[in-house]
Amino acid sequence: GALENTLEIAERCQVELKFSEYRLPRFEVPSDLDEHGYLRQLCEKGLLERYKSRSNDRALRERLEYELTIIHQMGFDAYFLVVWDLCKHASQEGIWYHARGSAAGSIVAYALNITLVDPIEHGLIFERFLNPGRVSMPDIDLDFQDDRRHELLEYTARKYGEDKVAQIITFGTLKARAAIRDVGRVMDIPLNEVDRVAKLVPNVPGKPVSITEALRDVPDFKVVHRDEPHLRQMIDTASQLEGVVRNSGTHAAGVIISDNPLIEYIPLHRSTGSNAQQSVIKATTQYAMDALESLGLLKVDFLGLRTLTVMAHACALIENRHGVTLDIHNIPTDDPRSYELMGRGDVTGVFQVEGSGMRRCLIDMKPERLEHVIAMVALYRPGPMDFIPSYIRRMHGEEAITHRHTVLQPIFEETFGIPVYQEQIMSAAMDLAGYDASDADDLRKAIGKKMKDKLMEHRRKFIDGASARGLSESEAASIFDDWEEFARYGFNKAHAAEYGVIAVQTAYLKVHFPVEYVTALL
Repeated sequence: GALENTLEIAERCQVELKFSEYRLPRFEVPSDLDEHGYLRQLCEKGLLERYKSRSNDRALRERLEYELTIIHQMGFDAYFLVVWDLCKHASQEGIWYHARGSAAGSIVAYALNITLVDPIEHGLIFERFLNPGRVSMPDIDLDFQDDRRHELLEYTARKYGEDKVAQIITFGTLKARAAIRDVGRVMDIPLNEVDRVAKLVPNVPGKPVSITEALRDVPDFKVVHRDEPHLRQMIDTASQLEGVVRNSGTHAAGVIISDNPLIEYIPLHRSTGSNAQQSVIKATTQYAMDALESLGLLKVDFLGLRTLTVMAHACALIENRHGVTLDIHNIPTDDPRSYELMGRGDVTGVFQVEGSGMRRCLIDMKPERLEHVIAMVALYRPGPMDFIPSYIRRMHGEEAITHRHTVLQPIFEETFGIPVYQEQIMSAAMDLAGYDASDADDLRKAIGKKMKDKLMEHRRKFIDGASARGLSESEAASIFDDWEEFARYGFNKAHAAEYGVIAVQTAYLKVHFPVEYVTALL
């Protein structure tokens, strides 16, 4: 009967949900090579182009070999080939691009012309980008000219197949004020009353206040809830709806690319609205980003950056008018006049540094080298800004440079004894306590995210390791405690370096070709 048939069907079923596999797109490589071999070949060629006669230096060879080994062991050869191919296509089509974030710590990415910054010269650490002890998909965020970003999306859909490419859904949730207004509308409460109650909930940018918190901390809100029954019902209902998904949208930059048609892995959603009509990728995932990553699907961020558009247009004008060919790879970053322009505060239109506060800091600083601009990009944020006056005084010899311990001097001397970068903490853990780079990145993450249990583990490990290398326990403990305080300040040097380069390049264009640069800017 029916029960036997149900059992028979159940016994025929065999479903295995695999969460541990990566579903990277298949990348076509020459017939005599596999993906790893092709990636190695491209890196060898790129290393020679980047470093010329130095390409056989032992440090470079060892770094390249190490990174290629880790990338292969983690199964990410295809990932780097996919990103390299996007950058190659952009370059061939004259579309300006650059990578942001920790990818600048990879010599493989540098050799493949994905990143602009030499990781060896700037002391960037590969494990900050890809850590064999923290198995997660690498994440290279790519900035493209915002007026030609759609061309890269079209190329991706064409190359890998429209059925294997989709944009990522986002979900907007009901916040406190919106929940009150929505419930008030349904309950037919007059709009002016609803508005009066909603405005009693504090609106703090970046730190939303919940209805429960408002009832605890806002006296007027508490009084309304206590004394007006019809409004109490509205507030109580709204508090239950807070956090519920209200609408869906599309992630600004993220695109999923897979090996097989996406319907084999996830449900898809057809986007609606004006943006959907303009988008070259019609499908959108029904799962949000975290779920997609847990399924092993590859996400690539295609970001549009107006500054790249301005630079590209300016360089086209410069070539037409002066016969000088400039692109993002050859605009100098060592030109004294670029730094003089920044030092006098003439930074309108200069990437990342045109705000009035940053202008004042640059006038005080008088930067002379790329490292100074990179440090300013990293320091000019809430928290680290407190260190800027001290950094500038030390840079100009007006304040003594101090270090917690002499062993820290080689690591922190580039920032005049002030901890600025997360990579400095990682280097110090490796030099002082014998950490390997993978553990040092784990420490960086534990400090940054204030993971108490992990911090206790690392504190013991650091003190033991540093003591074995000649530091006293009290010295090691005081250094580690300083770092916990530093958690609020540390910035990703790789990201600051990429943005620092673009800032100096835009300053170069402005000081040497002001007419063309400002024309493009307008």
